[in-house]
Amino acid sequence: MSVHPLVEKLCQGDIRAAARALTVVESDDENRRQLLESLYPMTGRAHIIGFTGPPGAGKSTLVDAMIGFLRQRSLKVGVLAVDPSSPFSGGALLGDRIRMIRHSEDSGVFIRSVGTRGDLGGLSAATGDMVHVLDAFGCDVIFLETVGVGQSELDVLTRADSVVLVLTPGTGDHIQAAKAGIMEIADIFVVNKDDLPGSDTLIREIQWMLHEKRQFRENWQPPVLRTQAVAEQGIEELWQTLVGHRQHLASSGFGEKRRCRRLEVDVERLLQLKFRNYLQYQVFSSQKWRELLQSNVRDPYQAAEMIQEHFPRLAL
Repeated sequence: MSVHPLVEKLCQGDIRAAARALTVVESDDENRRQLLESLYPMTGRAHIIGFTGPPGAGKSTLVDAMIGFLRQRSLKVGVLAVDPSSPFSGGALLGDRIRMIRHSEDSGVFIRSVGTRGDLGGLSAATGDMVHVLDAFGCDVIFLETVGVGQSELDVLTRADSVVLVLTPGTGDHIQAAKAGIMEIADIFVVNKDDLPGSDTLIREIQWMLHEKRQFRENWQPPVLRTQAVAEQGIEELWQTLVGHRQHLASSGFGEKRRCRRLEVDVERLLQLKFRNYLQYQVFSSQKWRELLQSNVRDPYQAAEMIQEHFPRLAL
């Protein structure tokens, strides 16, 4: 296997090489596979932390405070902030990156805004591969900040070692506490802006929800923390809790299970891509496909069965 020319510079901490490598991965460049195959043996060291929650909960401000805290301890930090895609250019709208601009001159911090490009799970399809780039780049901690879409934002579960769900009082979050979905994937609950009215009520509702659970995922009972990100209060406690969670994953073996699940998701995604490409280039471009569309068949189920008869690989 040949080694991609960016790899050596990337692993030496060259920030331009990191930026270029992320662009190659995100844009589905023809050299993408060679780059990622070269990087995989150099990954697996970083602590990947996902921040999710409703829009306006203060995720970006909290991540910004965490960056400052970790840089004081000489830890190298990478951030992939997922923003809604522009309807015109397809790129990220850069809202999250602007909130972290004070770290832009710090060589120990690498922040990249990522557009969702139509993906509905809170992250973009390329996020997982971009994490590998930042891991090989030497980041000790990688933050994944989801776009903030609510209950469907579950992709972060398969990407992060630790998932932080950020909620705020007075914005209807107490209703979310009664629901499944996004509440089920949190390893740590953070009530941000806890100086606002209703914070005690929200915390009690989350604790009540946790009390009602008979068992916890991976034998970990999610703690409920308070923060005021703007004032950088509660940041050290949050970090210590994240460290404790990572230690729990390592000692219990669940960390390795998460990594295996991550690999499984990546393999499944690649197989789906190959299958979709097969449909696009082999099936939908064929004359037989056009003949079926122009026939008298109006039932889509019957049409699909007829197509499958003519393309046996679809039955696999």
